[in-house]
Amino acid sequence: MVEYVVYYRVSTERQGRSGLGLEAQRSMVEQFLSPADQVIAEFTEIQSGKRDDRVELWNAINLVKKNRSKLLIPKLDRFSRKVSFISGIIDQGIELVVCEHPNVSTFFLHLLACFAEEERRQISERTRAALRAAKNRGTILGRNAQALAAQRQSEKQRFFETIRIEFEEAIADAGSYSGAARLLNEWEVKTCKGGRWHPQTVKNYAVFLGDTELQKA
Repeated sequence: MVEYVVYYRVSTERQGRSGLGLEAQRSMVEQFLSPADQVIAEFTEIQSGKRDDRVELWNAINLVKKNRSKLLIPKLDRFSRKVSFISGIIDQGIELVVCEHPNVSTFFLHLLACFAEEERRQISERTRAALRAAKNRGTILGRNAQALAAQRQSEKQRFFETIRIEFEEAIADAGSYSGAARLLNEWEVKTCKGGRWHPQTVKNYAVFLGDTELQKA
């Protein structure tokens, strides 16, 4: 039997009241747990992931220390977006278990956070390099341009999958491109190029959700 303390997080009060995001997280936990496992406590936070002083998170961590149990979270980004914070918790001897990576050790979870951050940076660099090379060759139209456009769109979609949860939360909470851009910037979620979000940027990525009904304002 394994004892778990479960931690859930959503970013806004609206999501907390509606269950948006929480329902999916609870479903992941239910699918992960085996009949022999025991959940000794659950903590739910309504707070931005960029903050390290989250009350419910530290209540969960302190209970894990007290009972020598394991901290169970649905997804790594529900715990924290900061590699340094995750590393600090691991250094305290907390055994972190993530539903989406059930067979990955605590050490490798730290590495996954680093890899995700590095992947975002590399995608941005590859896209810029490809555009510069095409521009230097004078490529504007034709098959090469179409292939480059397809490559760029593919890389954008790959990047989008690394921020899908934050993007969907921002869209659902704000209801507009400008509002979603504001929330993403507040949560310190970077664009593919490592910059800030603008309404047009959000609109460009919203196509991956099939969402064309939002207001620009």
